[in-house]
Amino acid sequence: MQNLIKNRAVVNGDSWRLVRSADEEFSIKEDVILPLAVYLECKDKPHEGRLAVWLAPEQDVAELQPHLAGLPLVAIDFPAFSDGRGYSHARLLRERHAYQGELRAIGDVLRDQLSYMAQVGFDAFVIRADRDAANALAGLDDFSEQYQATVLQPVPLLRRRVSLIVA
Repeated sequence: MQNLIKNRAVVNGDSWRLVRSADEEFSIKEDVILPLAVYLECKDKPHEGRLAVWLAPEQDVAELQPHLAGLPLVAIDFPAFSDGRGYSHARLLRERHAYQGELRAIGDVLRDQLSYMAQVGFDAFVIRADRDAANALAGLDDFSEQYQATVLQPVPLLRRRVSLIVA
């Protein structure tokens, strides 16, 4: 079972299955999250389940632009805790491409990252299998305030403080 946090709650059941490689088989009845290349091959073929896509850090978010309206979920892979390119992908999807669907972090996802991931637009997180999702959930509240502008709080703290002082 996945260690899934979605919309600030631990989720016990999820219909999505992550397909990691082009060689991995899946049923046309399944809800699947496909690698970008596989998704682009399959998107126009008959499929009874739902199709979603996942991006690797080296892939360009702009390749998804023509397909975003039809994607219920985009997952972004973090192959290593220290690889931060997924944060940029998420922010671009939310701010530049106005993606409104579920944005899911997958891979080496740990509690320490959750607050930052939420700030750039992630609303679902698959916590690493060797960690407890219920414990990781508290990571979303590790920080009460953000200094910089974020997807969740587009006005930076300095501007918010100045407006309070002036008023």
